[in-house]
Amino acid sequence: MAADVPDLVPVRMLNEFVYCPRLFYLEWVQGEWADNALTEDGRFVHRRADAAGGSVAAPGEERDFKARSVAASAPGLGLSTRIDVIEGEGGRVSPIEYKRGSPPDIPGRVWEPEKVQLCAQALVLRENGYTVERGFVYFAGTRERVEVVIDEALEERTRAALAELRACAAGGTIPPPLTNSPKCAGCSLNLLCLPDEVRFLQKETEEVRLLHPARDDAVPLYLQKQGARLGVSNDVLQVRDSDGTKLEEVRLGDVSQVNVLGNVGVTTQALRALCGAGVPVSFFSYGGWFYGRLEGAFGKNVELRRAQFRKADDPAVALRLARRFVAAKLANTRTFLRRNHEGAPRAVLDGLEELRDKAASAESVESLLGIEGAGARAYFSAFGGMLRPPKDRGLFELDFEGRNRRPPTDPVNSLLSFCYAMLTKDWTIAVANAGLDPHLGFYHRPRYGRPSLALDLMEEFRPIVADSVVVSVINGGIVQADDFTRSSLGVALKPPARKRVVEAYERRMDQLVTHPVFDYRISYRRVLEVQARLLGRFLLGELEEYPSFLTR
Repeated sequence: MAADVPDLVPVRMLNEFVYCPRLFYLEWVQGEWADNALTEDGRFVHRRADAAGGSVAAPGEERDFKARSVAASAPGLGLSTRIDVIEGEGGRVSPIEYKRGSPPDIPGRVWEPEKVQLCAQALVLRENGYTVERGFVYFAGTRERVEVVIDEALEERTRAALAELRACAAGGTIPPPLTNSPKCAGCSLNLLCLPDEVRFLQKETEEVRLLHPARDDAVPLYLQKQGARLGVSNDVLQVRDSDGTKLEEVRLGDVSQVNVLGNVGVTTQALRALCGAGVPVSFFSYGGWFYGRLEGAFGKNVELRRAQFRKADDPAVALRLARRFVAAKLANTRTFLRRNHEGAPRAVLDGLEELRDKAASAESVESLLGIEGAGARAYFSAFGGMLRPPKDRGLFELDFEGRNRRPPTDPVNSLLSFCYAMLTKDWTIAVANAGLDPHLGFYHRPRYGRPSLALDLMEEFRPIVADSVVVSVINGGIVQADDFTRSSLGVALKPPARKRVVEAYERRMDQLVTHPVFDYRISYRRVLEVQARLLGRFLLGELEEYPSFLTR
């Protein structure tokens, strides 16, 4: 799909294109962005240049001046820019670009992207009537300027790069990743780009570097004190009880998501701050039913969502993906049961293996539903054999006879439903962050209010994340029989126990695991991000198949 290229391209995008065409495409065409320590440092370096000040002399006015954060455009060239600093002296002006770090040890001491950026700014100024013969890059690390002469060769390179940029954007095909480039290590978009992962799956490389952090520094915030209220003050989230007593506070930048359970209020100011920071807010019933989420402007990566909708309308593609989701779920279910049930019935294990093979070659989504149902019945018939609550911590009523829900009628099913709700929430966030529509799936068909794509992708993670948490909290004595309320509406966790289960779930999500395809260690939460991005790469045609996550 060809993208519409605006009449005016920001000069910063020209810098990105020369640095890495794929990075440009992710940012400009697909609307992706992510911060890291380097981008934060660069923003800090620019703080003075970003504060507008000074006045720019008119063209031909021979007065000396210095102005900061000057916006300019050149419709003839099709460029717009905001120049960090412009200095004028004797009728000639010079753009100055601020950069973090120090000059590189190369001829000219300035990288090509910065040279092109300065030249583009010079061309914009020339179109506005100014005389520009040179520019400067100011390196904050060493506090020195390096001059860049705007000569004919650099001007020719800059105009050619602009033409290539427009052709790339209009072509509708993302450029391939760089090959083993050191640029990838410091790129804030490497988790979105997945350069080594894509090339590995395309069989173009045999080595996959872990370019992104194994874990996310930001953490989820859970609010379940009934009657409490979440507010914000100076970028600090504050949780107060109904009487105004402060219960908790945390910096906005340290929060990855907010989860509201039951009757908890969130102020308009807090919602606005969370949306502005890109932090999703998920809402649950008091018992843990996932209602939905609130997030900021959802306008990025229209190209990917269009591909998702086209592929979802293709029965062959939908079936291919559905087969992989169900087969991987059955494989992981069998592995989890085999590891945690010493006396797992051989008939159940063999049956799950046979059903996995059938799922991989199923001829319709309808037949997959039957295969998955048979696998679930076999698995949950043996599930109770994995539960061994400690006798010295009270009696746990193990009246589990199989899966039931809406509402769950026993403690085990109550735990399963709650953990599945947590996993649905995390997958909904992961696919939305990847630019996909969580509500349009390939196996789970669209239904009002149901995050079908999140349910698709979570299938293979149900046993290894949610079921694992349930088994661990029971066998570890984290929950007891008196941690549940029983009524005609079903069985539900009491708040103190729910908090302990949430903590166990988050520990599981933060646990490092070796990715079975790429062989590096990342947290389960990072795995969700990687898998969602890989699905996007498949939908856009970069990968031939979606690589399932099969635990070893």
